[in-house]
Amino acid sequence: MGQSSETSAQTTPRPHSWRAGRIGLSALILALPLSACASGSSSSNGAQELVDRSTLSVESMLGNGSSQANQATQFLRRAKAVVVCPRIFKAGFFIGGEGGDCVLVSRAATGSWSDPAFYTMGSGSFGLQIGVQDAEVIMMLMNDTALNAFLNSQFKIGADAGISVATIGAGVGGSTGTALGADIITFAKARGLYGGISLSGSVFSNDSALDQQYYGQLIDPRQIVVTMSANNAGANPLRAMLAKFGG
Repeated sequence: MGQSSETSAQTTPRPHSWRAGRIGLSALILALPLSACASGSSSSNGAQELVDRSTLSVESMLGNGSSQANQATQFLRRAKAVVVCPRIFKAGFFIGGEGGDCVLVSRAATGSWSDPAFYTMGSGSFGLQIGVQDAEVIMMLMNDTALNAFLNSQFKIGADAGISVATIGAGVGGSTGTALGADIITFAKARGLYGGISLSGSVFSNDSALDQQYYGQLIDPRQIVVTMSANNAGANPLRAMLAKFGG
């Protein structure tokens, strides 16, 4: 009798163990689609984070009252479009592997700003100063010629003889052309210092994956910044910040 009771006591937990295993398996199955959703949400949030950081860059670079910021603001008020790169970086001193993410926003005939198209920036060398590992960049496209050149597949600064590039800030290297008549004007801030960067040779490519994630559809950058047929309310602060400084 004592042995039988002991055996019964030993076998009683088995249904509970089986039930616990079934519950655990069900929870795992239910978690799989949630994990996939979280992954997609993370990608979308990455696009919004880039837009938010671009907004902060416009505010910090143009709103500090410095002579360079005031000069850049004057050009922005006449610009057809603007490219904002909240952070470009280099892997090491005088070594390749430099790049960053950017947004392109253009101005409508009415003066309002478009929603952003997403771009990546890469180069063999940005000419960052010794000790400078990252920088913020605002690049103003002053006319339709510059905007169309930027929208035509990959755009490489300095490769098109018909596109002149100038820079704002002491110690900033650039391509041909003076700031007053240039097609593209660049403005950079590296670790709290203005200048110290050359964008010559930099290549900009559209990030169609981020465009699709941000707007929920396959869309061409021209549809975003020229015909302005896409909208995301998350970009409203960026548009408002550009309107504040660029009209």
